[in-house]
Amino acid sequence: MIPCRNRFGATLNVHRPIAFVALVAFASLTLAGSAMAQSTIAANVAKPVSLPNIAIGSEKAPVTITEYSSMSCPHCAAFGQNVFPMLRSKYIDTGKVRFVFREFPLDIKAAAASILARCIGKGDSEKYLAAVELLFKLQDRLMTQTKETLLYVGKQHGMSEEDVKTCEEDQAQFDKLSNDQQYAHRELKVTSTPTFFLNGVKLQGSMSFEELEERITPLLKK
Repeated sequence: MIPCRNRFGATLNVHRPIAFVALVAFASLTLAGSAMAQSTIAANVAKPVSLPNIAIGSEKAPVTITEYSSMSCPHCAAFGQNVFPMLRSKYIDTGKVRFVFREFPLDIKAAAASILARCIGKGDSEKYLAAVELLFKLQDRLMTQTKETLLYVGKQHGMSEEDVKTCEEDQAQFDKLSNDQQYAHRELKVTSTPTFFLNGVKLQGSMSFEELEERITPLLKK
């Protein structure tokens, strides 16, 4: 007669490798599913939107950072003034990171500022970002004296008062801005600003340069 301990031991020995194989298979499926989900998000982030892309940096860069930002968001302004210059100097201008700026206006004042930046840029990402830089510096004024601030920023970039008025009355541009925001909310689950996507990985909330660099570095080693 086979002792009970040995009999159960044999049964366990049979099931252990089966359980291990099943666990490995499950883990592989989970990782594959996660990778596929991230790949899908990255593809959705990269899809063309209604308004022309605002992007700087090499198209061959191993890392793409897409920021969803609002001109009325203090954290966005802080990122733009304190973090972005370092990010640009160390990673964007050296070909390691491609940076894509997307509007996600939280209110009509932010939307108006975004439209003005679009009119100033005329498809030129550098001119657009220069306008955004000034708008962020004047953010408090923009919130309390919106019309005057828009006129001032426009003037600083060679626009007359009539030019700014015509720009802000372009309903087609506002419709495109709204469509892009709805897409970001629906497909990418963007609900607040700033929201970043690093090669498809979503990062929500303000980030210091050190926090951002910590996430960029491993991606450059792949």
